[in-house]
Amino acid sequence: MPLLVFPTSRLLWVRVAALLFTCVTFSVAAHGAYLSGGIADWCIFCWAFSFACTLLVLLVEQFGLQARAPVSWSNFPITVASYAALLCLSASIIFPLYFIKDSQLQGEVRSHRIASTIFSCLAAIAYMGEVCLSRAKPGEVAGYMATAPGLLKVCQTFVACVIFILVSNPVSYTHHSALEWCMAVYCICFILSMAVVVLCVGECTGCLPIPFPKFLSAYGLLAVIMYLSATIVWPIFQFDKHYRHRNYKLANLITVAVLTGLNFLLYLADLAYTARLVFVTV
Repeated sequence: MPLLVFPTSRLLWVRVAALLFTCVTFSVAAHGAYLSGGIADWCIFCWAFSFACTLLVLLVEQFGLQARAPVSWSNFPITVASYAALLCLSASIIFPLYFIKDSQLQGEVRSHRIASTIFSCLAAIAYMGEVCLSRAKPGEVAGYMATAPGLLKVCQTFVACVIFILVSNPVSYTHHSALEWCMAVYCICFILSMAVVVLCVGECTGCLPIPFPKFLSAYGLLAVIMYLSATIVWPIFQFDKHYRHRNYKLANLITVAVLTGLNFLLYLADLAYTARLVFVTV
């Protein structure tokens, strides 16, 4: 029996495409785009991390090592693809805004930056295709991360990370206790959502003192209530003239308010899906 097997499947080719696109993206950016600063480092990280994780998934599957992997292989690949899709999508938006728009650079440097942007967009599309191909179909038995609630957990944690970046540069939640409550909401819900992801990928859901579905339902309801409060409190204490702090970036504050509302909707949809899975199917 050959050591390597190359099944002809759409999922394989989509992963190979994502691997090539991310490789070209960070190679071109590192070779001739002349990048510097934290934003450039973030974009390079997004592409390199996605490339490394996809390469790992391909190697494990082609060598048939899924059974020996210390993670749930029904959850790990789609979790990686989901985070990679969001990372590459964010880099595809941020990179041209900072390094192409209003840039005075011409010639080879600008061409390298445009090429990196194009291949980053192609990588994001490839990862989205992988998620679509890997997600659970109606009636199909699959890992939790391949279901709609699992994918929503990925989105929730990613949005929370973006919020953390925006409220930390500069710190914009310390001038009132109500805003500190909002920060507590972001942190608590992020930790719990990430804990669910880690438990599912690590096949440790049985370690909880209560049944996993009941934990999801209780946590989902708590997160919806907490994010609803943050969605109301953040705009009031950031934009009302009695509480507003003039030293903060208005664009960051508005973005945080929008992302807070977005995460509230994500948690609400998550709760609805979880309630349906727990109560309707039982």
